Amino acid sequence: MPRTPSCILTDASVAQVTDGHAADRFVEIGSFTKVLTGTALMRMAAAGLLDPDDPVERWLPAAPGTGVTLRNLADHTSGLPRLPPGTGLRDPYAAFDRAALHRLLGRLDQVVVRPPGQEEYSNLGYAVLGAALVAAAGTAYEELLAEHVLRPLAVNEVSVRPDAGRRLLAPGLFGRDRRPWTMTGAILPAGGLWATPRAVADLLVRLVIERRLGDPAPSWQTAGSLLWHNGATRDASLFTGATADGRWVVVHRLGGDSDATDRTGIDLLAGRGTAGS
Repeated sequence: MPRTPSCILTDASVAQVTDGHAADRFVEIGSFTKVLTGTALMRMAAAGLLDPDDPVERWLPAAPGTGVTLRNLADHTSGLPRLPPGTGLRDPYAAFDRAALHRLLGRLDQVVVRPPGQEEYSNLGYAVLGAALVAAAGTAYEELLAEHVLRPLAVNEVSVRPDAGRRLLAPGLFGRDRRPWTMTGAILPAGGLWATPRAVADLLVRLVIERRLGDPAPSWQTAGSLLWHNGATRDASLFTGATADGRWVVVHRLGGDSDATDRTGIDLLAGRGTAGS
């Protein structure tokens, strides 16, 4: 595996840091954001603010009769495509702002690639879910996340826009930091959050092992007794996983291949490999 800046935290409370990474600096967590969005959905349902089986059009000006529910969005069975239409390569989500999302809502029935109920991993679905939560809560995404998820878990180091001095970015040419993707628009609930690796570890333990907020949200992926989720942007990748017997691992890497990050996490949970292996 290529040696890239990485940070690994495990159930043994050991932080293994290589090549300038840090457990207390804010990093991009990519699609691990979905875990928090899905948890917010279930917490808001428990508070009586919505029902996970509400159709999308109850909360958003979506095309009626699509059959897509909030739960479909959360467990990737909405039939919506992986990416919003028109995404680019250099900064794929920069143009996908809230106005673009709302223009898309009126033709969701034309955008779906599968019937509702069939699995299709969808960043677009989580953008729609986040917008629905905002409408139901009557507040901004970051505020509803703090109220329903972060404060109840006593986790503070999660942010939409962390201070520049605490952000850790991938190194680029001539020693300059690489500019991260723009993910503060409509795509935010799908993958735009930043957090410290130690905050991610706290979230994993408190949501999956201690279950402080009840059963894990439908956002989590499963493989036997393993609950896991990963995340990747252009320059960062994350793997989180926990087993039924209480073992857990968080791996975050700057640069490098995201599949290798996943393999590192799986190997560590299985008792194989070490940081930098």
